[in-house]
Order: sequence, then C-alpha cells, then structure tokens
Amino acid sequence: MFERLREDVRCVFDRDPAARSTWEVLTCYPGLHALTLHRAAHALWRAGLRWLARFVSHVSRFLTGIEIHPGASIGRRVFIDHGMGVVIGETAEIGDDCTLYHQVTLGGVSWEKGKRHPTLGRGVVVGAGAKILGPIVIGEGARVGSNSVVVRPVSPGATVVGIPARAVEDASGRDGGFDAYAARGSQDDPLNRALAALSDRADGLESELAQLMIRLAELKKDK
Repeated sequence: MFERLREDVRCVFDRDPAARSTWEVLTCYPGLHALTLHRAAHALWRAGLRWLARFVSHVSRFLTGIEIHPGASIGRRVFIDHGMGVVIGETAEIGDDCTLYHQVTLGGVSWEKGKRHPTLGRGVVVGAGAKILGPIVIGEGARVGSNSVVVRPVSPGATVVGIPARAVEDASGRDGGFDAYAARGSQDDPLNRALAALSDRADGLESELAQLMIRLAELKKDK
C-alpha cells in the first residue's frame, strides 16, 4: 500500500512542474486522493461488497470531483491532473503510467451488460475534455488531444484529435518526452487542414475570376 502511494507521489513530480513538496502532493492533489480511495472501493467491489464500494466511490466523488466506478481497473503510476469532471466507467481499464486531464470521460455507448467502456494501454495521455466512448482499445503510448471524441480504436503511439478523432502526423517529431494535454501546437485535425486548403483555393479562384471580369470589361470598352 505505502509503496503504491510512493509511486503515485513520484509520478506527480515527474509530470507536474507545479508540485513543490511531498506534503503538498499528499494534501492538495485530488487526483491522488481519488485513486487512493478507488483502490479501497475496488477491493470492496471484488470482495462482493457492492453497495459499500459504491458508497466509498460516492464519497470520493463528493470530495474530489472525480467519478470512478469501483469496478474500473486502474494500473500503477496513473496520474489524474486537476481532475474535476473526470468520469471513468465500470468496465474501463487503464494501464500503467497513463495520464488523464480534467473533464475526461471513459464512457459507454450501450446499456448491455459486459464490457462497454474503453481500455487504455500503458502510457496513454488523454487531454482535457476528451471523450473516449465504447469498448475500444487505445494502444500503448497513444495521445488523445484535448476535446477529442474517440469512438474507434487507436493504434499504439498514434496521436488523434478532432470530432470524431482522427490520427495526425507530428511534423516536429516526437522525442519520447511527455506531451502535456496530449497534443502539440503543430498538430491539427486533418479535416480542418483539408477545409483550410479548399478555402485558400476558393479564394484564389475568386481572385482570378475577378481579374478575368475586369479584363473582359476592358475588351468590351475597346470595341
């Protein structure tokens, strides 16, 4: 138990430059509190004490603003930064070393029993406001950009952005470091880029047409 807590504290220092002391992390980081309470709730859930597990989860939600169903499976060194509004469903699975920012939802799209929430591989980063929906797999090391809506599986190491989320290429390359909020300024939704290119082309055609009209008017005057 204490080893897991030490790991959690260390991962906060690794991923949040605002962390200044162990005491601050232990007392002022709701993501840490939510994960610690979730371990207790999850143990109760697995022991068959379902109501008590849900009650512990409910208390955790009241204290932290983070809603984690006690049935969800969460690995080691997971970091929930800021945390307010995070929702993690019953059959969600989160691998080791993942990072989730505020208002992230790991939700379901079906009322059927069984697996209905996402699975996040090791080292996944999910940006603020992103929604990952359904029993899909987000591959190891993938990045989900802020406010994206993901409804299809994501390949390991890929970065996806947009609604619905699409894979993007990182022109600057990735050096293996941590990308806060899961996407860099050089990354944009491919559909947005395509629409911008069409808009630029349309502007160019309008300019050419205007010049042709002026030339045609001059030719008429000459006659």
